[in-house]
Amino acid sequence: MALPPVGHLVRRFARSLNRRPPSAADDRWAEAWLAAGPAALWASMPVADRRHSIEVARRFRQRRPEASHAEMAGALLHDVGKTVAGLGTAGRVLATVVGPRTPRLRRYHDHEAIGARLAATAGADAATVALVGGAGPAATDLQAADDSI
Repeated sequence: MALPPVGHLVRRFARSLNRRPPSAADDRWAEAWLAAGPAALWASMPVADRRHSIEVARRFRQRRPEASHAEMAGALLHDVGKTVAGLGTAGRVLATVVGPRTPRLRRYHDHEAIGARLAATAGADAATVALVGGAGPAATDLQAADDSI
């Protein structure tokens, strides 16, 4: 497994330390892209993950202005599977550095497949589920939007 560039990881770590929730306007913007079930799933994500997902979704929209509603929902939910591992910021750093050596670290690394199952269970559109799982025609644009933080 290839690791993201170190600068990307340092920026993401620094941003994860900010505990400020998304603004009300950002929350409304995100929720406008999500049906009820996926919106509840998004709302269950930690503050830092919700803030990150909004940043990624906005960059995704710039890269892919023709993105469908389902693809935008996928961008917002792209990291939802990470919540299942139950790792805080330090645990996520450890998981990134050492890899999937324990069941919890493995769940973190399997976040795309786990997130896709969560999205499907929440009633998300098939295109949303595919994008959360790292697949579909918009997956390259989502990866680029995520890596540019």
